[in-house]
Amino acid sequence: MVKYSREPDNATKSCKARGSDLRVHFKMDWQGQKLAEQLMQLMLVIFAAVAFIVGYVFGSFHTMFLIYTAGVVLTSIVTIPNWPFFNRHPLNWLDPSEAEKYPKPQPAVNSGSKKKTSKK
Repeated sequence: MVKYSREPDNATKSCKARGSDLRVHFKMDWQGQKLAEQLMQLMLVIFAAVAFIVGYVFGSFHTMFLIYTAGVVLTSIVTIPNWPFFNRHPLNWLDPSEAEKYPKPQPAVNSGSKKKTSKK
């Protein structure tokens, strides 16, 4: 593993490489991604239905559009950021030092390349 100096020559290196104390993680676990997707779909459908009904009752396309736009903004605020409830099931990766202790799987070798023919 390469260690970087506090002030690298390459300004495009990551915050961690530059020695920054910024600890923002933009990783969401798999179940969190599934939950975000389900929430997004549910919220958009609910806001679309409510906006359509209110717009129909008041006879106003403008009101319907504003309600749906507010729903899209609220849905974005709920589902786009990496909120803590999206990270309840993190993946535990195998430590590299532990991985070296176990042999790597070898590809299977076919002893015979003949195909079996079935009788009809």
